[in-house]
Amino acid sequence: MSRVFGAAVTGVVLAAGAGHYLSWVKHQSNKVCESIDGLCFTWWDLTAVPLIITIALIILNVVYKQLDIRPRLAVIPPTILLAPLPLVAAQTTAGWWAATIVGGAWSCALALAAWSRHRIVGITASATLLLASLVALYH
Repeated sequence: MSRVFGAAVTGVVLAAGAGHYLSWVKHQSNKVCESIDGLCFTWWDLTAVPLIITIALIILNVVYKQLDIRPRLAVIPPTILLAPLPLVAAQTTAGWWAATIVGGAWSCALALAAWSRHRIVGITASATLLLASLVALYH
């Protein structure tokens, strides 16, 4: 169970860090673009998502290797590629703190799915979070 807790803590830290970084990028962009009419892109706007994905990949690889969560190739891509749905749903519904909690739950559920004896619980929890986020976003 310490592996699941470690994965949950990693998800919480990544979700909180990404949220704060995107907030900072939006603030910087608004400051630079406030006097410009029309489209305005800053360097931070263009690199925010690739930078967050790269940092998340590195951190998840290192942490999951330390926690001995395998197969990392089957766990890390869904963690990163599908995570925006539950995170955005939580952010729009209840704010940044909910997105942080959902990030931990999402990471924990996918880590549970890596072990054969907890696979059903992990996949069910992941699917429930994904379905609930879709309902929250499109209701």
